[in-house]
Amino acid sequence: MEKKLNKILIFIITYKASYRVKKVFKEIPFKKLNKYKIYTLISDDASDDETIKYIKEIYKKNKNVFYNINNKNLGYGRHIKNCLNFAIRKKFDYAIMIHGDGQYSPMYIPKILEKFKKKPNIGAVVGSRILRGLSKVRSGGMPFYKMFGNILLTKFYNYLLDTNFTDAHSGLWGYNLKYLKKKELNNLADTFNFDQDIRFFYVLNKKEIAEVPINTYYGDERSQLHIVYAVKFFFFTLKYLLIKLKFFKNTLHLKKRKKF
Repeated sequence: MEKKLNKILIFIITYKASYRVKKVFKEIPFKKLNKYKIYTLISDDASDDETIKYIKEIYKKNKNVFYNINNKNLGYGRHIKNCLNFAIRKKFDYAIMIHGDGQYSPMYIPKILEKFKKKPNIGAVVGSRILRGLSKVRSGGMPFYKMFGNILLTKFYNYLLDTNFTDAHSGLWGYNLKYLKKKELNNLADTFNFDQDIRFFYVLNKKEIAEVPINTYYGDERSQLHIVYAVKFFFFTLKYLLIKLKFFKNTLHLKKRKKF
């Protein structure tokens, strides 16, 4: 009997990505993913440029593609939660997030799925820019101050929470959906600190987060690693430590969100 293929959702989040979303979609290595049931969701967070035009072109020309256009800007975290809720509702096994600006290449999707195949019980797989070495990070265009901030904040996170991540700020994620419940997911951060919030969710629930080495490209898009994000990361990590030590109430409860 033929083995049942896993049902995978690749979701691309966009905001003013313009033509770059088309390029990102073309880079998805569908031929290398033919042993899986692959579907794609392209979700836009109320762009006011040509991004919507390119999304609709992709939808018309390709099979197994969903698209969503938010009526108003939801913010980074809430946008991702909507996509993950869609994946849970449609009973996908795994979901992989790609950014529509092209910073994180879809070429690493097969490596993410291979990690899940080897370790089916891990919670998530995350791309790490640091695993390839600092020279590779710089060759991808990451400014020195952002690289330094990434390393410093990651070490701070590891020290306080007794983890060993190399890159705690990556935006390339693969999610094992059997560990994500809507009630808990919907109460995570709506902001750029969502990735940090869900990382701690896995740490708190003792679900492994594996890393795969990646390169990234920095063009004219704005990185999430800025001062506001860094300050929030610092204080969020302190809060997580208090939660872990049971000095602070864990607030991962239900908050109803609108579905798309």
